[in-house]
Amino acid sequence: MTSTAPSSTSAAATRVAFLHTGAVVIPPVMELVGEQLPGLSTVNYLDDRIVPDLADPAREASVPDRLADLAAAAKSAGADVLMFTCSSISHLAASTAEKAGIPVLRIDEAMADEAVAGGGKVTVLATLPTTLNPTLALLRERAELAGTQPELSSEVVPGAFEAVAGGDRATHDRLVAEAIERHAPDSDVVVLAQASMASAAEASQVTVPVLTSLRPGIARLAERVQAG
Repeated sequence: MTSTAPSSTSAAATRVAFLHTGAVVIPPVMELVGEQLPGLSTVNYLDDRIVPDLADPAREASVPDRLADLAAAAKSAGADVLMFTCSSISHLAASTAEKAGIPVLRIDEAMADEAVAGGGKVTVLATLPTTLNPTLALLRERAELAGTQPELSSEVVPGAFEAVAGGDRATHDRLVAEAIERHAPDSDVVVLAQASMASAAEASQVTVPVLTSLRPGIARLAERVQAG
């Protein structure tokens, strides 16, 4: 579905905060916001230790309160809504909203809705184990709401995260593209669980849809802003 961008007046009347767990996703998110929501007032928050801390038993319990603190800061800064741009924390959106008293959107929700709409076989690819289970949980949640029963399978792509973390985007994209092409013959839809994986979709040559979160997520945000 193609969204009509809201007028600059309605966008300017709204402030949206974005909470990121990696700096790499900020430029593409802001580019899409500028394209779909011209004039929108934005504020970005970054905690680049959240994902590794989710995998650390000694620190995992600190994450919900940290997210709530950042959401409270966003509210204090005048944000009308907060969007999580990381799939690893999607499952904490509702509890964060409740604590902070501000709506919290998930950038991957629109992608999940599209993935499960027709049921069928959905393959989820991630580069981090901490992202995989939250994405699968989101797909099951949205499938239940849609009344569908997709068959879910998944893989954490070996070596891809290490490559991009080391600045080697080309190797990351190649490894993810190879995984897409490996799973596509047995899938109706391939889902890339992390926003940082979006660039790899263009490197793959497959006939099934390869879904990423950024563009549909910002399109849904635009619809919300337009609706007031």
